[in-house]
Amino acid sequence: MNNSWRQRELVFLLLYAVIFYIIIIRDSLQLSHDHYNKLYGLRPGLISSRLNDASDAQWRNFRSNLPILTFVFGLLTLIANILRTCYNLKAEGMSVVWLLISLTYLSYLHGAFIFFILLITSANFLLVKIFGRTKYFSFVLWVFNLSFLLCNRVYEGYSFTSFGERWAYLDKFRGTFRWHICFNFVVLRMISFGYDYHWSDHNVHVDQEERSVGSDKCSYTIYLCYLLYAPLYIAGPIISFNAFASQLDTPQKSYTLKQVSWYGFRWVLSLFLMEIMTHFFYYNAFAISGIWKQLSPMEVFIVGYGVLNFMWLKFFLIWRYFRFWALVSGIEAPENMPRCINNCYNLESFWKNWHASFNKWLVRYMYIPLGGSRRKLLNVWVVFTFVAIWHDLEWKLLSWAWLTCIFFIPEMIVKSAATSYQVDNVFKEFIFRELSAVAGAITITCLMVANLVGFVIGPSGISWLKSVFLQAEGLPTLFGLLVTFYVGTKLMFHVSDTKKRTHQS
Repeated sequence: MNNSWRQRELVFLLLYAVIFYIIIIRDSLQLSHDHYNKLYGLRPGLISSRLNDASDAQWRNFRSNLPILTFVFGLLTLIANILRTCYNLKAEGMSVVWLLISLTYLSYLHGAFIFFILLITSANFLLVKIFGRTKYFSFVLWVFNLSFLLCNRVYEGYSFTSFGERWAYLDKFRGTFRWHICFNFVVLRMISFGYDYHWSDHNVHVDQEERSVGSDKCSYTIYLCYLLYAPLYIAGPIISFNAFASQLDTPQKSYTLKQVSWYGFRWVLSLFLMEIMTHFFYYNAFAISGIWKQLSPMEVFIVGYGVLNFMWLKFFLIWRYFRFWALVSGIEAPENMPRCINNCYNLESFWKNWHASFNKWLVRYMYIPLGGSRRKLLNVWVVFTFVAIWHDLEWKLLSWAWLTCIFFIPEMIVKSAATSYQVDNVFKEFIFRELSAVAGAITITCLMVANLVGFVIGPSGISWLKSVFLQAEGLPTLFGLLVTFYVGTKLMFHVSDTKKRTHQS
């Protein structure tokens, strides 16, 4: 396509985007001002006497504990790094250091209930060592881990009373954090250890850059250190056992001290952005208060769009915070948010760039063992159902998973057809690009609906969404947001083209 036309198109798209965000910001400020006295979860803020949206429990707890977390992780990583340097410790030695540190940390978090963690993880270790070389190992591993994943939630972490009244007094020592919530991540690590041990004789490596580890690295101390490693214990990112054990032996060299410092500074700037967002735009408070059901279709779109951006920034900050401390201690975990939520126009790229480390885990330990792309249409249902159950036992999460699968199927079919489409002249390139942009707009709309249903309004909200947007008053807004997402998709094409030219030059 003519470069001058592309440049003129880019100017128009940028102008549209600027006007769009000016309208979004103006209307968001007005909405927050008009309805703040009806919203739940607003607290006195730090910026110009404004209220702060603290309605999200996960963000509120993380933010309030940030000073003590920073002090604790700073002290822990300093101790570990000093011991590594002074005594030239390798994997086995560092595993003992981090295991002692992590057990101390978990004792504070979970109190006496650390017993259940050690009991289940030790049983998994024995199971892997006994069945790891057998042909039915995968079945045994998944049954064991899925059983505890479900039972932990059903029985809410168990109680010592079930072992007899003589142990009932231990139920009082619950710590500050429910252990069975964090254990979801431990389950992923237990499965990772199991498969990496099972595959070690076959030299199976999905990630070609990953360093393999010998059987001596599959010891109980390194295994337990991997499961309970303090910087990544609460929220990840998720790293495979092979990658962790190899970096425990030889610290990562991908990031220099200067780059790690810059990474931390950028995180501080992102935290400041979140503070501005929660002090001026009360998106999440609208969602939990139910007020947005009284709003116009345009205002519903603004709040829904704002909630998804808030969720993205929240997880961005939480995940990068813990990844930063892992980097400081010599462990490079996968980056969870490598791309902004507003720079994804298809389902596949969205999930690769949302919880990216979880996506890599799913591909390595579920998708490929289930048959990979040969059974793609079936595998997405299994994978997303597991993702929903892994998050929590809620119908709205299962609805989110199955909605996502329903939206995934047309995308896979269209992509398959597109690969066979020959773009051999300018007109066909133009048509292909325009159709791709329209498909992108529809996909973004579907993504918004699926995530709002899964994490905000629940399955019952689907009929309400239809009543809002599929009526006379809502149709212009629906058309407007589709046009906006079309423009956004075209902008993403330009970003992609620029990156390709940069890599080629």
